[in-house]
Amino acid sequence: MTKSLVIVESPTKAKTITKFLGKDFKVESSFGHVRDLPQKELGVDVEHNFEPKYVVPLKAKNIVSKLEKLAAKVDNVILATDEDREGEAIAWHLANILNLDDKNSERITFHEITKKAIDEALAHPRHLDINLIDAQQARRILDRLVGYKLSPLLWKKVTKGLSAGRVQSVAVRIIVDREREIEKFKKDEYWTIDATLEKDKQNFVAQLNKENGKPVGKLGIKDEKHAQSVLDNLKDADYVVENIERKETIKATPTPFTTSTLQQEAARKLGFSAKQTMMLAQRLYEGIELGSEGSVGLITYMRTDSLNLSSFSLENIRTYIKDKIGQDYLPVSAKIYKTKSKGAQEAHEAIRPTDIFHTPDELATYLEPRQLRLYKLIWQRTLASQMQPAIMDSTIVEIKANDYTFQAVGSIVKFDGFMKIYKAVVKENILPALKEADKLDLIKLDKLQHFTQPPARYTEATLIKALEKNGIGRPSTYAPTLSTIQERNYVVKDEEKKLRPTEIGVIVTDLLVEHFPQIVDLNFTASVENELDDIAEGKMKWQKVISEFYNPFAKLLKEKEKEINKKEITEEKTDIKCDKCGSPMVIKLGRFGKFLACSNYPECKNTRPLFETKEESAAEETNEKCPKCGNALKVKTGRFGKFLACSNYPECKFTKNIQKPTGVKCPKCGEGDVVVKRSKRGKIFFACNRYPDCDYATWENPNAPKKIKEE
Repeated sequence: MTKSLVIVESPTKAKTITKFLGKDFKVESSFGHVRDLPQKELGVDVEHNFEPKYVVPLKAKNIVSKLEKLAAKVDNVILATDEDREGEAIAWHLANILNLDDKNSERITFHEITKKAIDEALAHPRHLDINLIDAQQARRILDRLVGYKLSPLLWKKVTKGLSAGRVQSVAVRIIVDREREIEKFKKDEYWTIDATLEKDKQNFVAQLNKENGKPVGKLGIKDEKHAQSVLDNLKDADYVVENIERKETIKATPTPFTTSTLQQEAARKLGFSAKQTMMLAQRLYEGIELGSEGSVGLITYMRTDSLNLSSFSLENIRTYIKDKIGQDYLPVSAKIYKTKSKGAQEAHEAIRPTDIFHTPDELATYLEPRQLRLYKLIWQRTLASQMQPAIMDSTIVEIKANDYTFQAVGSIVKFDGFMKIYKAVVKENILPALKEADKLDLIKLDKLQHFTQPPARYTEATLIKALEKNGIGRPSTYAPTLSTIQERNYVVKDEEKKLRPTEIGVIVTDLLVEHFPQIVDLNFTASVENELDDIAEGKMKWQKVISEFYNPFAKLLKEKEKEINKKEITEEKTDIKCDKCGSPMVIKLGRFGKFLACSNYPECKNTRPLFETKEESAAEETNEKCPKCGNALKVKTGRFGKFLACSNYPECKFTKNIQKPTGVKCPKCGEGDVVVKRSKRGKIFFACNRYPDCDYATWENPNAPKKIKEE
């Protein structure tokens, strides 16, 4: 008879663990959460200390029934869910459903799914940590109160289908604020002067950096007139080396991966979204079939903000570096990194391979291509974190020409260090052999016009970095937050994978900033995260945190129900007449932006896209004829940019996408050109313009910078 039932969250994890345990153990999966707040009601008793009402979702009922039957047949139930707060809460829900107590159950945690880790966990079981459970309960209840109370208000005062969230609304605000910075940005013109010089038949470029002994700042030369005067003053000038400074610079080793840095680097090097990265990492953690070895967990737990590496793993990493890479690359002692993340406690170790001797080449036949690329990134970064730093030799040369000084900077890699295994962006610039008083030949002198650039739009990677920097969210929340704000159409990705707010995203953000400033305040949201950390450490009671937030929030909600006028937000009068009943049309706001609707609603339900009339006069007529009726096609603007439409609308409703070229020939057929297209859900992709004759399509921008290739 089986003596112990081990319960984990996923069937893959269950399969991996099973091979480490004997016949006295049966491992089963709960398939995630087995209890949650109800979907169709608030589920929180705000009148009685915020007592939550938990129910078993329909999809979990069969699983729960199976676990109840199995638990009744064993002496002991071992709860082996993940070691973070969410995993602790799942274990607690299982204990409640299965009527477990300290006599007939144990709680174990492990950071990696290996025999050593499982044996260690079984040897040291513990009780459920009520503080971690309360912290997770507080997060869930807070998010339910905000979402369940605020979303209906948005439906009522703006449009149906909207939602608000404690973290998601702040993330959207960060993107909206950046877009406003870009819109307000005024570019400044400036010029630079470059001299291409020669010594011993080797050319190099030096840039003007001093005029009359004074530094020329970035905006020092503001117009072409000033730039031309510099060129005029340099006619017939001699270029002489005035000073040479040589110095050695150290390029520090990268830290091991945390959740946020893994998501950022996977986006930068591999082009993965945060959601994609976490999905792949989950599979690597839970276990991959490695032939005769069976299912093997390849990486440690992927939701962590710790930089710690276990002493056992450090020994193996250092052995690998010494034996496989070289003694010169091994520091005298292991590198210990201190976690800078505030309240870091989600897990006890950074993300690393469970066995550094499982090389990417060895696993190539077992992993899917994307899994292999992510594993390789983690494997290389882990090794790099324990290698010697890279050493650069830098040379700064000052060159005198009349009253001007030019500067050239050369750099070479003296010792590659960690870069031998983990490529970093380092551009070498080799200068000729120079010494002071050397006379140089001028090849050419260029004046170059530039303009200051606005701040860049966020990518998923840089937004995660901003969220982490501001203390908003925790490792488990980054990926779902980014997915949510895109799925709900508050934010879209452009061709360069930059995040732009949609019209509805801006409107909802502005409403929240004006009427519910606390909800979208970065400092407030970060302070709530700190309070959740305090709950997890047993320093605060979760009900107090909820109460301090909810009571003023509920009062404000009642006030805003009366104060906010829907028409002021969602309607705008126009001079356009309804083509069905002749009544004036108004601009209204829908889930996907603004549109025209008859003011005589509900008697007349006529609606029209806003751009078909508001921008009619600005629509650019083309020489292209409508294939349906023969009238001219016009360039119009819609939710996803410009498109072609028949000028005989509404009699003819023909539309056609404008193909935006990329300048790249189709790699499949060689005849067509790759153009920018948009899917039905609004996602950018790139495809051959000869479709359907050629079906080439890709999500990757052919003009995007190539990802750094890992060796």
